[in-house]
Amino acid sequence: MFGKLTLMTVAAALFASVAAAETFEIKMLNKGEEGSMVFEPAFVAAQPGDTITFIPTDKGHNAEIIKGMFPAGFETFKSKMNKEFSITLDQEGLYGIKCTPHYSMGMVALIQVGDAINLEDAAAVKQKGKAKKRFLPLFDQVVTEAAVSN
Repeated sequence: MFGKLTLMTVAAALFASVAAAETFEIKMLNKGEEGSMVFEPAFVAAQPGDTITFIPTDKGHNAEIIKGMFPAGFETFKSKMNKEFSITLDQEGLYGIKCTPHYSMGMVALIQVGDAINLEDAAAVKQKGKAKKRFLPLFDQVVTEAAVSN
């Protein structure tokens, strides 16, 4: 009896954690609320286990991780052009995303998964063109553990 009860408790806990995972959609647009060549939303606050889906609403876009803007041990990605792409992020930290052909035009996004454990490293990455200006308000949205506890 004890074994069955333990097994049922573990199964319920696993199901609850899977059921709680969310999916966030980020559109890849030629023109959006923040100007031209944008991800919308450009900032997402997610939790470990959540899925991010990049939707090529307009043609000519992809999603690629920016070198140096991801937690240690994360395997990088680069989606195919004009293809919807989903990734489940299990590691806490910040993930900088760019559209490869429109990076210098400022087509970037920032995803925070749990705590921003790599904030200093991600913020220190040199950006090209308009990407630097577009990242400033995105980094302002990052919630750090220190800010929450004050």
